[in-house]
Amino acid sequence: MSKKLVNSPEDAVDEALAGMVAVHPGLRLLEGHRVVVRADIASVVKEGKVTLLSGGGSGHEPAHAGFVGQGMLSAAVAGSVFASPPPASILAALRAISSPNGGTLMIVKNYTGDRLNFGIAAERAKAEGMKVEMVIVAEDTALPSSGKKAGRRGLCGSLLVMKIAGALSEQGATLEEVVEVAQRAADSVGG
Repeated sequence: MSKKLVNSPEDAVDEALAGMVAVHPGLRLLEGHRVVVRADIASVVKEGKVTLLSGGGSGHEPAHAGFVGQGMLSAAVAGSVFASPPPASILAALRAISSPNGGTLMIVKNYTGDRLNFGIAAERAKAEGMKVEMVIVAEDTALPSSGKKAGRRGLCGSLLVMKIAGALSEQGATLEEVVEVAQRAADSVGG
């Protein structure tokens, strides 16, 4: 008898995302990628609002797809269990939510793979003409030493940064304004 509540480890992430989208009509999956997007993203982009992207390794759901919606993320990209999402999927998410008038803010946790892969995708997106900025969240209440950045992952603090940035976006703030306040929030939670 299996001790896991999954059909197969290889399909667990895809099945979890499909299940989430099935029970939340305001979400959709980006075909060919582990990306959950707001179903109303076209209206968000049309209004010229800043779009928000985050994501990371799977294994602690409902993060990150559970934070996609009005006043929060525009999309979330999932990696395999405990592995950062690939740059190609991050870039696909950026293309899906690209707001030529508003721009896109990526809220990235301080994992080496996330920093690397989101950074690569951001550079590729900028080369395609997209307005993309990135804020790294690096707090960690589990690590007692102050002043050290290594290992400070930003798991808890990223939720606060997402909510603050999402509220600003909904109010029509510019990309520069959203980035400035999101960075202050990230710094304030211990980054």
